[in-house]
Amino acid sequence: LAQEAFCSAQDDLAWCHLFGSMVKMVKSKFSVDPSLEAKMHQYQIVGRAAPTNKNPTPKIYRMRIFARNVVLAKSRFWYFMKRLNKAKKSGGELLAVNELFDTSPTKVKNYGIWLRYDSRTNTHNMYKEFRNININGAVGQLYQEMAGRHRADPGSIQIIHAATVKDENCRREHVLEMHDKGLKFPIIRKVPHTIKKLRTTFKAKRPNTFVR
Repeated sequence: LAQEAFCSAQDDLAWCHLFGSMVKMVKSKFSVDPSLEAKMHQYQIVGRAAPTNKNPTPKIYRMRIFARNVVLAKSRFWYFMKRLNKAKKSGGELLAVNELFDTSPTKVKNYGIWLRYDSRTNTHNMYKEFRNININGAVGQLYQEMAGRHRADPGSIQIIHAATVKDENCRREHVLEMHDKGLKFPIIRKVPHTIKKLRTTFKAKRPNTFVR
């Protein structure tokens, strides 16, 4: 029995080495496109139209923009500025560009997002709720859901407001079901199969198919 156990351990070790080498080969052969792993970032951008003789002190605007990088955030800022007061990038100036971070990025929170998007037929207002550890992840979920469920183009989505929502103020069913204090999840990782020579058709005791 000891010799059989030693042989099985050697076989498992050999399979582990083989599997590890296969994973390294796959990783070296296929490179992941970084654009597919891009995450959303939150930026605070302050800007205004360029001062002129007619208006030496133009109104200053501060916006909270969600984008994948600072270049897209600036572009989005000037998109809204052109709609607000006809100020373009060539005829305006940026006063500050800062990235914002959550104060508690390790705690799961409820996020409510108010948005407007253009469909193929009309413009729609919408409110959605998500659960995530930070607001950037919630906005990323929003874009994924809008693309899959509503076929919305990312450029047509305008986020009006995004904020944390208390448990008692949540409205969406998929968020409310996560508020149960006694919520439990089964461990669905199965126990690895035994080697072939140790398998039997019948067992004296009921086998455990899940990790305890």
